[in-house]
Amino acid sequence: MFSPPLALASLSGRSDADWARAGSEYAGAAFLGGIALDEPAREAARQLVDRDREEFLPPDPLAFIHRELTALEDVPIQPGVNVRARNPGPIGEAAEICHDHGAVLEVNAHCRQEELCAVGCGETLLRDAPRLCRYVEAAAETGATVSVKVRAAVPGVDLPELARDLEAAGASMIHVDAMDSEAVIADVADASGLFVIANNGVRGERTVREYLEYGADAVSVGRPSTEPAVLERVRAAVDRAFGLEVE
Repeated sequence: MFSPPLALASLSGRSDADWARAGSEYAGAAFLGGIALDEPAREAARQLVDRDREEFLPPDPLAFIHRELTALEDVPIQPGVNVRARNPGPIGEAAEICHDHGAVLEVNAHCRQEELCAVGCGETLLRDAPRLCRYVEAAAETGATVSVKVRAAVPGVDLPELARDLEAAGASMIHVDAMDSEAVIADVADASGLFVIANNGVRGERTVREYLEYGADAVSVGRPSTEPAVLERVRAAVDRAFGLEVE
């Protein structure tokens, strides 16, 4: 899906085109966002800002996505956009823009902040597989490559079963925050043909090799994605683990 198989994972309010450009020396992909698309999601984001969390709240989120992706057209990195919405309609609109730019549309089924969950965004989608699959279908219908960002260790959620449902709905990738349950990567990889990106605690050789052994196709870095020293170390580990070192 992208090479090197190292992605920069979205950071609320910080993951824009400049952030992706800065990390492009190390990573093969960068997921911008998360972007709140519809009014319920935007109101939740405003509440998060009120308690000092960074969020993207441009006047027109679709125009913002177009502008940020346009800014990456000369950057050698696979862009993606992580989005939140209560309804599938805006997901399809964002996916059309992503398709036009050759970017991945990533459905956010990951965030667990109370404000987002209260309006049906983020982690709540993991417990409502039919609705999450409708989001994926809306995005896939545009021809965009679709990823879903998910979280492990959510009570009552069978991630391998969900991975099969998402694949059937048209997803191509699943971005798994392993939440200190690294072995779940093997279960998800065995359950479907999705491209599996492993996230959580990726800092160097040990974690990269562990996720690779569990069957991950790529790894991602979240919070340290703004730290060149960490990215350089992880990139070197990825090159060694995936056999990408130049002889």
